[in-house]
Amino acid sequence: MARDSEGGGRRDRDERDSEFVDRLVHINRVAKVVKGGRRFGFAALVVVGDQKGRVGFGHGKAREVPEAIRKATEAAKRGLIRVPLREGRTLHHDVHGRHGAGRVVVRAAPAGTGIIAGGPMRAVFETLGVHDVVAKSQGSSNPYNMVRATFDALKHEDSPRTVAARRNLKVSALQSRRQGVDADAVDA
Repeated sequence: MARDSEGGGRRDRDERDSEFVDRLVHINRVAKVVKGGRRFGFAALVVVGDQKGRVGFGHGKAREVPEAIRKATEAAKRGLIRVPLREGRTLHHDVHGRHGAGRVVVRAAPAGTGIIAGGPMRAVFETLGVHDVVAKSQGSSNPYNMVRATFDALKHEDSPRTVAARRNLKVSALQSRRQGVDADAVDA
């Protein structure tokens, strides 16, 4: 009887894990010189997301590549963040992020633009579920710094609902102000 409950728990966990898409961003091989030669170790950087607005990244180290990837994937699932998406395809507003010497600029884009971003940033947006975004990395091209800078930018992303709640306004009032600003810009 106890085995049935364990099996059910394992199946639920597998179903929960299957909803996530993981993307290997970078593998680093390091060598330790010892008396008999070299001992190799591997470090993996993995991005995990459900393609519906949740994403996380993880770092894992081990003697073999598959074990490093497994550790990184588990770490990524532990550190998921939720990012509000507009129409489920793009961001609500432009945002800057930085970590160390890595700086990124992430901009919302109209439908049909696609993901215009390089390497590590592309992996983050694909696993997040963003379909239209323009991103530029400035400064460091180190994948770890680029991923962390991208996450810093995504953490500063706000939806109109949260902004309206913070200002004690209704979302419609906030949107109408925006429409008025857009109309003034067209008239000018």
